Amino acid sequence: MIPEKVVVTAAGLGTRLLPMSKELPKEMLPIFVRGINGFALKPLLQALFEQLYLFGFREFCFVVGRGKRSIEDHFTPDWDFVRKLDDKGKLDLVIELERFYRMVENSRIAFVNQPEPKGFGHAVLMAKPFIGDEPFLVCAGDTYVISKGNSFISRMVGIHLKLNPKATLLLEERQDPRGRGVAVTKAVDGHVHQVLTLIEKPETPPSNLTIVPFYIFDPLIMDVLENIDPGVGGEIQLTDAIQRLIEEGYKVYATTLDEGEVRLDVGTPETYWNAVKASYEYSRIITRSTS
Repeated sequence: MIPEKVVVTAAGLGTRLLPMSKELPKEMLPIFVRGINGFALKPLLQALFEQLYLFGFREFCFVVGRGKRSIEDHFTPDWDFVRKLDDKGKLDLVIELERFYRMVENSRIAFVNQPEPKGFGHAVLMAKPFIGDEPFLVCAGDTYVISKGNSFISRMVGIHLKLNPKATLLLEERQDPRGRGVAVTKAVDGHVHQVLTLIEKPETPPSNLTIVPFYIFDPLIMDVLENIDPGVGGEIQLTDAIQRLIEEGYKVYATTLDEGEVRLDVGTPETYWNAVKASYEYSRIITRSTS
C-alpha cells in the first residue's frame, strides 16, 4: 500500500541555534531554491512541503510545540497580502505565493501540539490519531534532501511496496557518524540494505552509515513508541523503537543517498551554513541550465 500521509516533526526547541531560535523556529530558516525568475529564498519547511506535495502527498500532520505559531501562520494563505503585492507590480512574488497557497489549499493539513519536548519518537507518537491504520511517511522539519526528481522518495516507496517491511529508512555515509543514529546493514541489491542494528548516538559507532530523518512506517511503530522507555537524553527515541521492531523479528530496510543527492540540515550553526551554501550552488546550477 502506497503511503498517503506525512508526519512532519517541528516541535524541537532548537537550543543549538539560540538565541535566534527563541522566537523563530529553526524549521523556518531560509534556504535557496529555484524560483520563477532565478533564485528564491524559502523557509526550509516550505521547501520540504512543496517537495512532498509535488511527489503526490496531500495529507500532512505537522507536530509543533510552544513558540511555533509562525509555522501555522505561514501555512495559512494570506490572499490580501498577495493582492497588495499584485497592486505593487511584484508579479514574480505573486506567482510564487499563489503557487504555494494553492498547494496548501489543495492539501489536508493538521497541526498537533507536543506539550513537552520529549524526543523525536514522542513527537511522532503525537500524530497517532491522524495516522489511523495506514502506512505513513515521517520526516524531520529541519532537514531537506536535494534530489533530482525527488528520486530518494521514489526509492523508499519502491522498497516499501516490494519488500513490505515494517519500516523503510534513508541512510547516508559520513566520515564522522558520532552524534547521530547509526545503522549496521547487510547489502541486498544496489541501494537496498537490510538493517540489522540501529544505535542512537553511540560513543563508538559500529559503521559510518547514519540515519537521514525520512522514514516510511507501518502503523505498528506507534504501538512500539507507546511502550518503550526513554533512551539517550532521557527522551523517547525513534531509533530505539525501530530497533525494537528488528529485535522482535520484523524486517527493516533502507536505501542510501545517491550520488548528487545532498542532505541539508539546519540543526546547528555549522550545518545551517553548509545548507545555505549547498542550496545556493545547486539553485545556481539549475537556474543556469534552464535559462
